[in-house]
Amino acid sequence: MQLLLIEDDRSMQTALQRALSRHGIEVSICADGAAALEMWLQRQPDVVVLDLSLPGLDGLHVLERARRAGLRTPVLILTARGTVGDRVIGLNSGADDYLAKPFDLDELEARLRALYRRLQPADTSAPPGRQRLGDLEFDKENGAFYLGDEVLDLTPRELTLLQALMSRPGHAVSKERLFALVFPGDDSVQLEAIEVVVYRLRKKLSQAQVSLMTLRGLGYLLKAAP
Repeated sequence: MQLLLIEDDRSMQTALQRALSRHGIEVSICADGAAALEMWLQRQPDVVVLDLSLPGLDGLHVLERARRAGLRTPVLILTARGTVGDRVIGLNSGADDYLAKPFDLDELEARLRALYRRLQPADTSAPPGRQRLGDLEFDKENGAFYLGDEVLDLTPRELTLLQALMSRPGHAVSKERLFALVFPGDDSVQLEAIEVVVYRLRKKLSQAQVSLMTLRGLGYLLKAAP
């Protein structure tokens, strides 16, 4: 699990990083609200632990801006503000869970793992050799994509692009990486050409239960529609 801890208390940072790392959770730390939002956009963690009282930009504003940017990473708010009103505000702002300080480390870990499992639940309905996201299904043996029982009609470039995004659902893939895959060794094509392929693919996915999102400065992301 890749965890982003947004917390300005240094002793809390150290304690949580040590405790969670011992249980196989990789912890990145940021103490400033504005910088944390940038790190969140760049690293695409599996789960975020967010304190509300932060310098630069408070936790609620960080969360609200992240949700507006299309980031759907599960978020656990960890704060000394433990009233019912504070919990309601946090959850209404887009948080998935809330734990007031002081807290038990075992409970924190259990909640984090529950959020992580919720991120990419096991899909037992997909047949062996197939990957499913929403109602989009990829057959790894023949390389075809299906919407329901129908094969999705894709050009070779659209197919390559969708395969690259499907390999990392919920995570951004950079424009440069996609360009290298879709236009390998073609020096006559500009980087912006990938935007045309994305536009055409997005139209073909318009009726699917998936979203092809543009993350400014990061690339593109494929995720199941809510």
